[in-house]
Amino acid sequence: MSAGALLLWVVIPYVALTIFVVGHVWRYRRDQFMWTSRSTQMLESRWLRWGSTLFHYGTFLAIGGHVIGIAIPAAVPDAFGIDEEGYHLISVSAGTLAGVLVLAGFVILLYRRLRFPRVAATTTRTDLVAYGALTVALVTGVIATSGWNLFVSGYDYRETVAPWFRGIFLLDPNPELMTEPPLIYQIHALSAWLLYAVWPFTRLVHAWSFPIQYLGRPYILYRRRYAPARTGGG
Repeated sequence: MSAGALLLWVVIPYVALTIFVVGHVWRYRRDQFMWTSRSTQMLESRWLRWGSTLFHYGTFLAIGGHVIGIAIPAAVPDAFGIDEEGYHLISVSAGTLAGVLVLAGFVILLYRRLRFPRVAATTTRTDLVAYGALTVALVTGVIATSGWNLFVSGYDYRETVAPWFRGIFLLDPNPELMTEPPLIYQIHALSAWLLYAVWPFTRLVHAWSFPIQYLGRPYILYRRRYAPARTGGG
């Protein structure tokens, strides 16, 4: 085992996870008032509606795909009669759909934040860090899932990336597994740990307090507390 492999595929993941957990505890204890997405809907709503909807639905689909593809061993689909070719077709199709939705939503939200001065004025340094980490994770994820599998050559990450990732959480890391995947998969994995590390210090923390029913209702409801005053005589 080389020192580089140990650093990239053992040390960095555990450092990122430690920051992720400790950072959330610290943030919740010290800054509960800002444990929100700091909504800017009042500043601009049309682009937010489209971007947020695409981004969130795509994210849910992508998370589901990662859980199925990484957390569940390859033997499970095999037991249900899904061979490697069938799994590959499902994985690429669902992954491409999720990637398109997330990337489209993210681009719309980023455009909105840059296009409208009042929205741009609310952007913090931590937001910029989060956008950078998300950009790398999204772009490499789409390239790995769609670009690599469709235009280069298929790669079964369940034999390397998936067991390595499970080993991190089972406290049985095997860094040598991550020396085999194509570079794009390695960059995507490292970008995920970067995202974990910056998560507690950005507005991404609102994901843990996001009521699922919000997906079917307006983001913010405005109601008048008093009837408007009448004008004119009579």
